[in-house]
Amino acid sequence: MRDTFKMAVAAGALLAATQLAHAQNADPATAPGAAGPGAMDKLEDFKSTGAKSIPTIPQDPAKAADIEKTLAHIKLPPGFKISLYAQVPDARMIAVGPQGVVTFVSTRKDKIYALTDRTRSGHATEVKEFAPTVEFKNPNGICLSKDGFLYTVEQNRVLQFAAAEFFYESPDVAVNPIVKQGDLIPASEESFNHSARVCVVGPDNKLYIAVGQPYNVYAPSKQDMYYKAGMGAIIRMNQDGSEREIYAHGLRNSVGLDFAKDKTLWFTDNQVDGMGDDIPPGELNHVTKMGQNFGFPWYGGGHTRTVEYKDQTPPADLVFPVVEEAAHAADLGMMVYTGKMFPKEYQGAIFSAQHGSWNRTVPVGARVMVTKIKDDGTAPEGSKPFAEGWLNGDGEYDGRPVAVAQLRDGSLLVSDDFAGAVYRITYSAN
Repeated sequence: MRDTFKMAVAAGALLAATQLAHAQNADPATAPGAAGPGAMDKLEDFKSTGAKSIPTIPQDPAKAADIEKTLAHIKLPPGFKISLYAQVPDARMIAVGPQGVVTFVSTRKDKIYALTDRTRSGHATEVKEFAPTVEFKNPNGICLSKDGFLYTVEQNRVLQFAAAEFFYESPDVAVNPIVKQGDLIPASEESFNHSARVCVVGPDNKLYIAVGQPYNVYAPSKQDMYYKAGMGAIIRMNQDGSEREIYAHGLRNSVGLDFAKDKTLWFTDNQVDGMGDDIPPGELNHVTKMGQNFGFPWYGGGHTRTVEYKDQTPPADLVFPVVEEAAHAADLGMMVYTGKMFPKEYQGAIFSAQHGSWNRTVPVGARVMVTKIKDDGTAPEGSKPFAEGWLNGDGEYDGRPVAVAQLRDGSLLVSDDFAGAVYRITYSAN
């Protein structure tokens, strides 16, 4: 079965489509929209599940008007404008297709959506489910290779979708589980907490995945197991799932990573809760070589020691964050800007989303930050608000940004799982 998949992938989307069409003619129809393990078995063999339609998400004009009212209060630097790109329920991570055909948006539930701007109007003209015949479990992590392979990282599985920008038009897709269910982390450590993964395909064409650990601070008895399993770490592997290894460790729960132009990896990390409103800080980190240790569980964020490990001597070679972010702002998705639409001062900068605090007495966050990085990897100005205003004057959330991504024209997409929306930020000197 897997050999068949690889042969089809090597020949490209045309061969895959031919095999799929042949299978659809040969396979008897089953219940429309069927999903589950049986459906996966069929899809791996390029056979139809019998589904005839793809669920779409209506773009409600009344809801759109309410969202635009909120966006009217968002503060941006001069020349920038924010608008509604699409209504997407529970919108989380964003992966922009390399062909410019479709943008994929994940959720922490059981759906992935495909957004299409067929008229180049600056907003999605169609929002529909991607791969509705696949049963997902928290497919938060999504990323694309340059040659069009879409990867989805769930709580405990990694799927590969060949020619995703082609197959998104069909309820059935070409799919290959490169990390089978139960093989990403030990099944005994599955948890509802910190199970939203993120991924990126690196300049070396390997797949990088941030895997959070499920505790606020895990017990020392878990330490060896978690290190060996790559929990609380960034792991990397070949795109077929082979040669898995630990790239960086000492993380608590990273939900954002991207590569800079010098091919080094940057990532956000969330700090320990329950230590007070103003400590420990959130983190923006820089991996300069494989195997670096970023301090958790000895440090709960920045240079703040954890209570649980205060009597232990930390390793000597720890790497501390380049930027210490506001405590409990929940720094999530991030990206390095490579476009040309924004002014030169933003080119090469890091844009990151602060989801907003959940347990702080005075809420903070719910904004998009910008961090300007120098050639030596430092950020002397720290991170500054770029788009803010989703946390209103009453201390209530009108939105909670999750992730940022760049369209081919250099504009910026921002997801919001609270409002159920994706926004687009553009720039014009006029």
